[in-house]
Amino acid sequence: MTRPSSFVLLVAAVVLTACGEAPEAEAGSAAVTPATVEPLPSPHGYQVVDSAWGELPDDRDYGAVSAIFPGPDGRSIWVAERCGANLCVDSGVDPVLHFDLDGARVAAFGAGLMAWPHGMFVEPDGSVWVTDAVGYAPVPDGWGHVIYKFSPQGEVLMTLGERGVAGDGPGHFNKPSDILVAPDGHIFVADGHDAGGNNRIVKLSPGGDFVLAWGETGEEPGQFQDPHALAMDSRGRLFVGDRGNSRIQIFDQEGELLDVWTQFGRPSGLFIDRNDVLYSADSESNTRRNPGVLRGIYIGSAATGEVTDFILDPEPDPDNSGTSGAEGIAVDAEGNLYGAEVGPRTVRKYVPSGD
Repeated sequence: MTRPSSFVLLVAAVVLTACGEAPEAEAGSAAVTPATVEPLPSPHGYQVVDSAWGELPDDRDYGAVSAIFPGPDGRSIWVAERCGANLCVDSGVDPVLHFDLDGARVAAFGAGLMAWPHGMFVEPDGSVWVTDAVGYAPVPDGWGHVIYKFSPQGEVLMTLGERGVAGDGPGHFNKPSDILVAPDGHIFVADGHDAGGNNRIVKLSPGGDFVLAWGETGEEPGQFQDPHALAMDSRGRLFVGDRGNSRIQIFDQEGELLDVWTQFGRPSGLFIDRNDVLYSADSESNTRRNPGVLRGIYIGSAATGEVTDFILDPEPDPDNSGTSGAEGIAVDAEGNLYGAEVGPRTVRKYVPSGD
C-alpha cells in the first residue's frame, strides 16, 4: 500500500574535539567528530512509494532482508533475503534476487548455499558478492562463515573462508557482516557480526589472499563492537559502520584511522553514491541503545560529515522493537532509496519528493 513517510531534516552542528591516540598496531590518531542534531521540518524529504517492493518467486513473502545493492549502472537492484524466514537452511528457495527498477524480477539463484545472507556488494562487471553471517552446522560441512562471489547468472566464482568453520586466522571468518571491493580490486570484509565476534576489518588481494587485518573488541578509536557495514568514498576512504559503538569510523586502505563520526546514528547499513552522498541506515537507536538519537535513514556528505536529510523510521515504539526500518540501504541512478528491513521483512522504496 502506498503511503507517505514522516520526515525531518537533521542539521549537524559539528564540533571537533581531540581524542587520544588509538593503539599503534591498530590505527593512527584521529579527531573524533561528535554532533548535536536538531530536528527541523524537511524541505526535501522522501516519500514511500512501495512498502513491499519487488516481485518474489512463487508469490512468496520476504524473509528478513539486510543485503541490498544497486547493479553497476544503477538501473537494477540486487537483494539477498532469508528465504521467507530468518534462516535459509533446508529451505530450497533462491535467496539472491535481481530486480529492475520497477520491481520486476530478472533473476534468482543461490538455493542451498547460504544460511543467513547479510551483506552484499556488486562490482562494475556485475559480479555479486554475498556474506553468510551465521554459523550453523547440522550437516557435515556446516553452514556460514563464508563469502560467495557469483556471476550475474548465479555461477559461484569464488568462496572466501571455510564453510561452517569459524576462525580468526588469515583464511577464516567469524560471521562476516559485509564486503566491499575497492576500485583496484582489493577486498575488504567486516568480520564479524555481534559485539563478541572477531571485531576486525580484513583486507584481501583481488585473488582472495590475506593482506592484513586491523581492529579488536572495544570502544576506543580503532576498536569495534559489531562492524556491521562498509562503504568507500571517491577518495578511497573506507567507512565502517561500527554499530555496537553507535558510530562510523573512517580509515585509509591500510587501516589508519582518519576520523570518527557519531552524527549518522547507529549504523546498520551504509551506502555512498558517486556524488559522495552518504546514506546511513539506523535500525536500532532507542533509549537503551544510543539514547537521544532518532532511528531512521540519515543522509549527508561523505566529504564534510554534514547531515542534510533524515527519513524517520516508521516504527512508532522503538523502545519495544529490537530492530525496525531499513538495515540495508541502496540507491539507484535516479536517486531512489531502497531500505532492506530485517524486522518487518520487506524492502521499502522511497523517492525524492523534490524541492
